[in-house]
Amino acid sequence: MARVLVVGAGLTGSVCAALLRGATQERVSVWDKARGAGGRMSTIRSARDAACTADLGAQYVSRRATSRDSFYEELLSHGILKPLSARVEGLVEKEGGCDYVAPRGISSVVKYYLQQSGADVFYEHHVTHISLRDGKWEVSRKMGSPELFDVVILTMPVPQILQLQGDIVNIIKERQKQKLESASYSSRYALGLFYEVGARIDVPWAAKYITDNPCIRFISIDNKKRNIGFIVSCWWSINTSEIIHTRHSNLCPCIKAASPVYAESKVNAEMNKLTTVQAQFYYLCK
Repeated sequence: MARVLVVGAGLTGSVCAALLRGATQERVSVWDKARGAGGRMSTIRSARDAACTADLGAQYVSRRATSRDSFYEELLSHGILKPLSARVEGLVEKEGGCDYVAPRGISSVVKYYLQQSGADVFYEHHVTHISLRDGKWEVSRKMGSPELFDVVILTMPVPQILQLQGDIVNIIKERQKQKLESASYSSRYALGLFYEVGARIDVPWAAKYITDNPCIRFISIDNKKRNIGFIVSCWWSINTSEIIHTRHSNLCPCIKAASPVYAESKVNAEMNKLTTVQAQFYYLCK
């Protein structure tokens, strides 16, 4: 039985693995350098209460008139997605489209497809080299021994593909490389904050696009956005979470100086560094 490797456990990689299950009987593995699934559809959990989560990547899913309906219907029927009913200030609604949220966090979409794929999923597998060895692909990672695969499918972001070493450097033709290098990405940093039970953010919206601030781009009160009510833990109670998306990192050095992704367990230690961002948040909520 041939071995197939999908590199990347984001949305593209997970859907690819799921589709492969229906198209082939080959053994499929999925590797990702992160500690969990999601990629740009990641969801963070509070270190004190795993039931309290916040989406750090995509905030909702937009269905357009030209989209493949079967994918959305499947996710809706399994409760992975539900219609976005909360108010998102600044959201532009397009004719024939529909927006959805993931009640269990946006990463649940990726996890659903990984489960459907039946693939062997491995995290903290950071691919560094891909080379040909006797008609097979030898894939090396930062830690661990190289493994051989018959087929390798790369679904990670273009900059990461261009950083790979080995025979793949010569396989990618110059014209293909130029097209890959022309791809551009708009950087985003996400700040997740978790609040104790009883904390209230009295605003008329669940999420809001910010257009008049050089740093903050988007704010979401996640439990309101998903319409899931309050979340209470059994010992250190947390009932709401908040996401702040920023524009380019050079416009907000106070965020760039710390980690691009803030887990709740790190927030307390970083709060002194983030007073400017927090003040801006409360100002924007008024």
